[in-house]
Amino acid sequence: MTSSSPTALDAGSPADRYLTHAIELIERLRTDESANIVAASRLVANTLIAKRIVHVFGTGHSHMLAEELFYRAGGLVNVQPLLFEGLMLHSSAPLSTSLERLPGLADALLLDHPIAEGDVVIVASNSGRNAVTSELVQRVLARGIPVIALTSLNHATSPAARPTQLPKLHELATVVIDNGGSVGDAAVDITGIDSRVSATSTVVGAAILNAVMAQAIQLAVNEGVIPDIYESSNTSSGDASNHKYTTKVAAV
Repeated sequence: MTSSSPTALDAGSPADRYLTHAIELIERLRTDESANIVAASRLVANTLIAKRIVHVFGTGHSHMLAEELFYRAGGLVNVQPLLFEGLMLHSSAPLSTSLERLPGLADALLLDHPIAEGDVVIVASNSGRNAVTSELVQRVLARGIPVIALTSLNHATSPAARPTQLPKLHELATVVIDNGGSVGDAAVDITGIDSRVSATSTVVGAAILNAVMAQAIQLAVNEGVIPDIYESSNTSSGDASNHKYTTKVAAV
């Protein structure tokens, strides 16, 4: 490190602006999205009280939000992510983009991932406009199963968004939580280039999910139901505590 290298973030630097913006978006959840977080928590609590399953789905980078709730320290045991490798990015990002736009794929996914009465489904999609998301939500709602949406209303309603003939996620879901993200998700301008960088949907989405889960668990406990919760496997008691849930997770 040279003597002229900074030892702390400069105010107004790209990193400082990103962190400031992310904090503002999370703070916004406590005001603008408070009622929606409460409504979503009630749906999840109903599922916990019924001893049913919380399903979580997302394509592309949104699949990370499905994994955020699965087998997580301090997280619910009764969570099943709807994960399909073709909709992730590590094998082929262009193929993932093509598949999330493929009509009919949602029906195949639901055949492989049973969802039943009493369950709740959480769907994360920043744009809320791909075929697999729209069709999956429609099929689930037709069964009378509620859907909680995490999306960006700025993006979903923008004329700059990619056109679609299908109903968008926020037009379908039982409860919609807006992550407040920018069109295109990237939030930071960089001097010298035209492109924005540094997306916010993952960090804000994870905050939304963990807030909803905390509230839902308290609601369930208030009604006499103690949900199964994982401990960190990296604590001295974690493995023993989590072992009793292994068979249960495998059977779901």
